[in-house]
Amino acid sequence: MTIQKAIELFRQHQKGNLRGSTLKSYGKFLSQVEARFADDEVAAISAEEIGRFLDKHTEGLSRSTRHLRYAQIKAFFNYIIETSDLNIKNPCNAPILLKTFKNAGHRPPKILDKETVDEIIFNSRGVRDRLILELQARCGLRIGEVLNLRVSDVSGRKLMIQEPKSGRDVEVAFMPEHIAVRLTEYIAARQLSLTDRVFPLCYTAVRNLVAGLGKKMNVKISPHDLRRHSATYASRNGVPLEIISKVILRHQDLKTTQIYLGKISDTEAIRWMDILHGK
Repeated sequence: MTIQKAIELFRQHQKGNLRGSTLKSYGKFLSQVEARFADDEVAAISAEEIGRFLDKHTEGLSRSTRHLRYAQIKAFFNYIIETSDLNIKNPCNAPILLKTFKNAGHRPPKILDKETVDEIIFNSRGVRDRLILELQARCGLRIGEVLNLRVSDVSGRKLMIQEPKSGRDVEVAFMPEHIAVRLTEYIAARQLSLTDRVFPLCYTAVRNLVAGLGKKMNVKISPHDLRRHSATYASRNGVPLEIISKVILRHQDLKTTQIYLGKISDTEAIRWMDILHGK
């Protein structure tokens, strides 16, 4: 299979699974890959050739952008190798490429404990603010998903997520019963119509709300930290990784979910061993 044919297949896969912003990020770069390797066989591409290509097309760019381009071409090869059942290794996995295009190190995000999150929610002002926080911290919604909710998207204990990040037409998120009841009462009390947004706020307003509540407790926090907490809390309480990934966070890849779960301390590891097997 030639690179040109492989890129055609990869683009078809992307159109059905990725959002517009991600497609745009890949678009120009894939065109550069195609221009350089179009007639070459996928199995014939070496790590050295990829290294030279990446050096040329990422010269002068930031380390994070260089890493992104490397990750994109690696994802391309992974997809083609897996779907076409090619008996080859991904050339992007060569140690020299992993080292050269390694992303800048980042501190792992601080994982909020349940007591802190409960206190933040308790200190919120009014039903509206509390619901916004709970939909993130208890149900795993992204802040954009919360703010885009319309009354027609609320159905019992289900939330229909329109135009989700995955690229699907719609996804379903679930709520604990007490949150579903409170949300239904909130909508009824405000006599909202089916097309109305449930929370007509902007991202900046919610970010300031969350940051302000965190500041009162000397905790630096963003809306996304609440979504991350929903995954970590579920994991620490024995919820299977598949449920956390596919139901709570709605990730396509379990590896993405694992990033959310944070590092497990030695103390916690020992506690779980005692729970599972006794002291």
